[in-house]
Amino acid sequence: MALLERLKLGEIDILIGTHAVFEDNVEFKKLGLVVTDEQHRFGVRQRSKLVEKGQNPDVLVMTATPIPRTLAIILYGDLDISIIDELPPNRKKIETYAVKKELEPRVNAFIAKQIDAKRQCYIVCPLVEENEEMDLKSAVELTKKYKEEIFPNYNVECLHGKMKAREKDEIMQRFNNGDIDILVSTTVIEVGVNVPNANIMVIENAERFGLAQLHQLRGRVGRGEYQSYCILKYQGNSQIIKERMEVITKSNDGFVISEKDLELRGSGEFFGTRQHGIPEFKIANLFTDIEMLKQVQAIVIEILSKDPDLTNPENICLQKMLEVKFKDRIEI
Repeated sequence: MALLERLKLGEIDILIGTHAVFEDNVEFKKLGLVVTDEQHRFGVRQRSKLVEKGQNPDVLVMTATPIPRTLAIILYGDLDISIIDELPPNRKKIETYAVKKELEPRVNAFIAKQIDAKRQCYIVCPLVEENEEMDLKSAVELTKKYKEEIFPNYNVECLHGKMKAREKDEIMQRFNNGDIDILVSTTVIEVGVNVPNANIMVIENAERFGLAQLHQLRGRVGRGEYQSYCILKYQGNSQIIKERMEVITKSNDGFVISEKDLELRGSGEFFGTRQHGIPEFKIANLFTDIEMLKQVQAIVIEILSKDPDLTNPENICLQKMLEVKFKDRIEI
């Protein structure tokens, strides 16, 4: 393929690609910088594989909601961080509400009010088709219900990942043009969708989504000058569901949300591929003791700057501890 050959010869300065860039036949002459957008959507092995295509390239990862593992890696000093904590000009904070099934009539009335004001609405479901084993709303079935029963006077369409690319592009173009009032969709709209006139996001079975994913989905609205809303429809009364709903309704800060995710499900392995699960600390808690751990991090950096191989007498015990704990994972 001509593109791959030009890339290998160094004739291409900047390559913009999808997950296809991870393939073995994609070779760079001298890869110096890797920029990963929507970092949380890539697996650990995928990110590593791309970096390995160069010789220690610089890496920039971008995300609205850092996954817990990334937050923990920042703490361990492997990533520096820059935070953009301002909204773009003329944008308003998205108002977020978590509601139970009995409030559906009020939610539907609110949707109608916004559409009558010439705005548009996303409705997101976890599944494409009904699954008898799981009590979740299906995009296909819900589209039918909205079209025939709830909003027969509005234009309702469905979008999901099983559609052909041309069909998906056509529906998104119609939604962008204002020809569709309500778009019922799966998480295929999570990234890369920008319709400033759409100001309502309703997420069905919100308890089934991760906090980071809820935050990403919410980001599909609030992209224009209009006040925007995210409504989380959830089921269940467990304490953890209530905590998760409270976090997402009270915060629009991706780092606050990620910290709560870290507290609830852990950070994952740093030398492995799991992206969840608390690492093995004898005393410290990675969430509640984060300030103390930052102090420890500063001390570690100071020690390594003076004795990178840990060969000084006062550091021999540290070197031996590393050998015991990580002998199967890193070279000491």
